[in-house]
Amino acid sequence: MNIYVSNLSFNVNDDDLRGFFESYGEVTSAKVINDKFTGKSRGFGFVEMSDDAAAKTAIGELDGGMVEGRAIKVTEAKPREERSGGDRRPSFGNKSFGNNRY
Repeated sequence: MNIYVSNLSFNVNDDDLRGFFESYGEVTSAKVINDKFTGKSRGFGFVEMSDDAAAKTAIGELDGGMVEGRAIKVTEAKPREERSGGDRRPSFGNKSFGNNRY
């Protein structure tokens, strides 16, 4: 099961995150997400656990827990939505700008 952990202290690293969950079962991966430009933590991460029952126990017990003075939020991760590679210009509905004659 993939678990989303938010409101992390910016001092928490991958090993710390793994340590929060290891007492509940096997952690297959733990990753704090970093900003791609600064390299600093973005304050959230993901943990994968091989046993769904252990993961649900960890979620129930760790959600709202205090880590470095911050109440962390722990939930089951939602599947990542597909992004379209299409046009990213703003839409103005049916209005057309440009060569229209009024």
